[in-house]
Amino acid sequence: MKNLPEGYSLRSANNTDSKIIKKMVFGILNEYNLNPDPGSTDKDLDDIENEYLKNNGMFEVITDNFNKIIASTGLYKIDSSTCELRKMYIIKSNRGKGIGKFLLERSLLRAKELGYKKIILETASVLHEAITLYKGYGFKEYSGEHISRRCDQRFYLDL
Repeated sequence: MKNLPEGYSLRSANNTDSKIIKKMVFGILNEYNLNPDPGSTDKDLDDIENEYLKNNGMFEVITDNFNKIIASTGLYKIDSSTCELRKMYIIKSNRGKGIGKFLLERSLLRAKELGYKKIILETASVLHEAITLYKGYGFKEYSGEHISRRCDQRFYLDL
């Protein structure tokens, strides 16, 4: 697994982080002209502990030297064999440093450890770097219903 770059730390998130994570996620969405959806798609961020941690999932953040949250990733239970990669975001000034690869590899490892056989995700076609990363790790596109209004692509990976 890829190492986290020097100067960064990984930790589990909890509900006290919710406000900061929402601010980061919504800011990144706005950067790509995507609309935050606090009443639906992003409602899971209101209760990270119940939606992720107590539901056979995970939600982790990366902090910098100043303990500022600069990235996030979550695994959300769909059913006993499938989870969804959600909320994988990195602040612009921290992109291109290997953090995305670290987060994805970490998420894939944790999904296997949690007993999942398949991981799915939804994304928007404007997120070119993320899509390239997912495809590079073997994710395959598929069609199906979209939960999020801002997403127009779905991918899956058998673990």
